[in-house]
Amino acid sequence: MADVKILRMNPQTIKVACSNCNLRELCLPMGLSPEEIDRLDNVVANRRKIKRGTSLFRNGEKFSSLYAIRTGFFKTCVASEDGRDQVTGFQMAGEIIGLDGIVNDQHTCDAVALEDAEVCVMPFDRIEDLSREINGLQRHVHKIMSREIVREHGVMLLLGSMRAEERLAAFLLNLVQRLHARGFSQSELILRMTREEIGSYLGLKLETVSRTFSKFVEDGIVEVKQRHVRILDTDALSQIVNHQECH
Repeated sequence: MADVKILRMNPQTIKVACSNCNLRELCLPMGLSPEEIDRLDNVVANRRKIKRGTSLFRNGEKFSSLYAIRTGFFKTCVASEDGRDQVTGFQMAGEIIGLDGIVNDQHTCDAVALEDAEVCVMPFDRIEDLSREINGLQRHVHKIMSREIVREHGVMLLLGSMRAEERLAAFLLNLVQRLHARGFSQSELILRMTREEIGSYLGLKLETVSRTFSKFVEDGIVEVKQRHVRILDTDALSQIVNHQECH
């Protein structure tokens, strides 16, 4: 309760939502005026902390909000017919999740925190209302939705035509590019997901993922120490993927 009193005494502490956020450029449209950002600050209802291994939302749950990830890493997954989790994506700080619920007003997957995380809760009805008044916001929401469609199309291509090496190379390149956009290294990353989860996402068995990582190490393309991966030869990874695209 003490926290609530502090917030009431000093309104500026509430304004940490968007205006002071270092991820603002990743999850919000560029070029908004201070007044428009102020209005967005008022739309962000609150922040939620999600413990590692727990769900932000579950398949079948009523859809009400989009979530901007402030810290942490998530996976989205659906239960397959045999009861196992099929991973459909990995999301990181600066990305928006919850878009799956827009179509039928209910979520179509589970979103599970892979580490302790914090999200900004953005009630969708309020985002819609504000989008009608701020054109930049409406375009941005459409862009995020379009990006999700393109991503899903990319995953379908990945699973439909790529060999194991090509799938893992594409996955690592995509991950490091997204992390680099957030100010992290272009060549080093810590995998927040297990190899089993990577396999589930790429449509590969656990042994195949491990074997492919080992081959990349032998070829001098990557260095692997448990979950820490260092890319030694980005060009080689790109060539593995581009070789597939040429056929």
